[in-house]
Parts: sequence; structure tokens; C-alpha cells
Amino acid sequence: MKVALVHDWLNGMRGGERCLEALSELYPDAPIFTLFYVKGSVSRTIERHRIVPSLLSHFPFVARLYRYYLPLFPLVIQAFDLRGYDLILSSSHCVAKGVTVPPHACHVSYIHTPMRYVWDQYDAYFGQGRCSKVEQVVMSMLRRRLQQWDVQSNVHVHRFIANSYNVAERIKRQYERSACVVYPPVDWQAFQASHSHEGFYLMVTAFAPYKKVDLAIEAANELGISLKIIGHGQDVKRLKQMAGPSVEFLGWQPDHRVREFYTRCLAVLFPGEEDFGIVPLEAMATGKPVIAYGKGGILETVIPLNPLQGMMIDVVSDRGANPGICLNNKRENPAERVAQTDISQSGLTGVFFYEQSVEALIDAIQLFKQHQTDFDPDTIRAHVEPFDRSHFKQRMQQIIMSRYEEFRRLTPC
Repeated sequence: MKVALVHDWLNGMRGGERCLEALSELYPDAPIFTLFYVKGSVSRTIERHRIVPSLLSHFPFVARLYRYYLPLFPLVIQAFDLRGYDLILSSSHCVAKGVTVPPHACHVSYIHTPMRYVWDQYDAYFGQGRCSKVEQVVMSMLRRRLQQWDVQSNVHVHRFIANSYNVAERIKRQYERSACVVYPPVDWQAFQASHSHEGFYLMVTAFAPYKKVDLAIEAANELGISLKIIGHGQDVKRLKQMAGPSVEFLGWQPDHRVREFYTRCLAVLFPGEEDFGIVPLEAMATGKPVIAYGKGGILETVIPLNPLQGMMIDVVSDRGANPGICLNNKRENPAERVAQTDISQSGLTGVFFYEQSVEALIDAIQLFKQHQTDFDPDTIRAHVEPFDRSHFKQRMQQIIMSRYEEFRRLTPC
């Protein structure tokens, strides 16, 4: 079986690249096809593979200005020649799933989210004050066309795997396709529970608009609490201008340094709505609580001190997905179903706030302070073990091979 891996782009180690890294361990001989690649920006495990960048990698300043080439992404990703491969495995949050699939090849796509730039997060990237007037006009003209391509390209996907029930619901709503769920991996064994702290709060994030780093900075400014931020991105200049003296920007840090900051912090702030969110799991693997916006994938990983009242609970499963608990959040949208993993009753792991405002985040921080002793580091760490990297690889291998074998039985030679 000849395997090809496809990933949107390689310019840093974020959640999607952690998943790609585990997949690349499953298929160590597979080349990785990607829109562009910044050498040295990803792990050695990924860089051991033959990496095949697209023609886009020759465009001017692509590593820094790649978002401006978004309208070209569909054409570029479809230009890859994957003839001769038996199995194509894409890791996609943008266009990787739209790769051209040759006849007699099976395509399994692991979806971090449908293309957020043209669906759920469109306003976060192209709304008022988020970009120039020219960009707003261009994207308003192209959005519908990109949405149509995003849906039409699904004909080349033989099996969807979602990174959360949250994303599986989105795939069902926007693509009208089902998806089984495999949670992203956390290198749980690389962390240890920390029973001490140095009094500061921590964020580990890219500086993208939907991450809501500005909420954390404003809350830290108002409360005068120490906040350290690991990461960088497009909003760095604006965010630094907002920051008061208690906020410190640390840039990107290597993995061992990030783990060190987890052990030293009081709690991790997570104010954005995420498709899944690996950072909260890494924090909890170190025994640290998470103060998070209570919507999206975070509902599947954190046991909050303050869940919303009036949640309806039922059990869901989907074609091979492990059963999970589904929460129906009456307070915000009765039709929106937010799925949750099989929650253990081991204890609390965080605090939620339910409105993306500075005031709501401040209230959550103050609530955490009042109940700080209710959070046990060893209990929090134990909660994360089911998300360990080994479980991810085993589950992915089972689903991929099951679909590949089924495809081979149904496809004539």
C-alpha cells in the first residue's frame, strides 16, 4: 500500500501539526504534500519525511502573507499529482481535503474544521475592523464561490474523520456528510502533575482573531494579574499595544519550555471558541485548571466548576465513533448540539465563562480564585490519559484500514 499524506501548510507546530506528526509515525514512508513549507518550523518527526510543497511556495513572501493567497488555494491543492498512490490521508482545516484523488485511490480526510475562513469564523477574519476595506470587498465577492468549492470537493473524500463531535456536527450541517470522531493526541506521558505555581496565568496560542487574546489582556490589565503569553501571529502588534505592565509576551517556545511554563502557572486562560483545543489538555496533563469560554470543543474535554443549568443529555454515536454524551445548550441555541466525551466523575478540571466579554472572563477568574483549592492536580492529570497519543494512533489506524479495505472490496481493479 502506497500512502500519501496531505496537509494544508507547514509553518509551525500547532494542534493540526501535532495530529500530522502522529499520522506520520503511522506511515513513516509517506511523503507529505503541502501548499508551502517553512524549513525548521515543524518537528523532526515530520521533517524526516519527503515534503512536497506546491507551486505556491515560490510566490513572493508566501510564508508571511499566505492568507492573501487564499483564493488560489483550491487551484493549487488540486494541482498535486497523486497518481500511483493507494491511500491518501489528508489533515485539513482549509483546503487539503480538496486534493485531486486519482481513480482506484482511497481518500480518508481528518478534519480539524471545515474551512473556517468562509464558514463559522468569516466575521472574525473579515468583519468590521479585522481587515482592510479592499479585503472585505474581495472576500465578500469570493466567499460564496469558495463555499461551493469546499462542498463540491467532498466528492473525492471516501471517509471523514472529525477531531471532535463539535466538528462532526459542523460537517453534517455544512457538508451533509457523516463523520466518526477521533480526538487529537496529547503526549500525556511527557507531562507530570505540578503541585506548585508562581502566581501567573498563562496563554499558549497563535495570535489569530478568533483566539480572543485581547480579552485575556484586557482582563489582566483590569485585575492587575500577571499574564504570560506564548505564541505569535498576525495580531501581535495590536495586542502588544493593548498590554499593560503585568502582561508579558514570550514568543514561540520549544516544547520543553512550554511544559515548564505549564508547571509554573496558576491556571491557563482559553478565551477563544475552538474546534477542539489541545492546549487545555496539555495544561490539564500538568495538573493545571483551565479557565475557558464554554462553547465548542472545550465542552468535550473540561469538567467545569460551573456548567450551564438546564442542559439536556443524551447519548450519540455515528458509524464507528465511540459513544459520547451530547449536551443541548438551551441558553444559547436549542438546535445546536455540542458533543462531549464519556466524562469521568473524577473531579473538576476548570471554570467556564459563557459570554466572550472582558467582564465574563473577569468573573470566571474571580470564581476560580474563590475555589482554587477545589482543583486537585493529580485528579486533573488523570482526566487527560484517555486522550494520550497512543489511543489516537490506534483508533486512526483502525478506522483508516477498515475504510481502505472496504473501498478495495467495492472498487474493481
